[in-house]
Amino acid sequence: MFDAASQGRTRAEALEMIADWFVSMVNQEGFEAEIRGPKAGEFEVAANDSRAMISLLLRRQRQQSGLTLAQAAERLDSKSRNAYARYEQGVSAPTVEKLEELLRAIAPGRDLVLRQSAAA
Repeated sequence: MFDAASQGRTRAEALEMIADWFVSMVNQEGFEAEIRGPKAGEFEVAANDSRAMISLLLRRQRQQSGLTLAQAAERLDSKSRNAYARYEQGVSAPTVEKLEELLRAIAPGRDLVLRQSAAA
């Protein structure tokens, strides 16, 4: 979903490196990410700032699709690219329904499953 990779030699090391990757990519003072590995082959990302995580997700998906901000806005039938950019910059936080709409527009054909877990 985020197109991240790790070269960790153990599962614990790999998950730690993924957490560091999120912190580096968000590049925001005070941002923290924690990786939880409930089952082999799967993990969850927890962060202290969901807006920053959504921003990163939108940016990475748009880039993977090869779209500009203007093209993303156009796919959303928005007259201004600023409307979409506000979500990608973390200025506005979309509802789950809006996030799904944004992802369908910038990543058509990709099956992205979003889950929100309760904080532990």
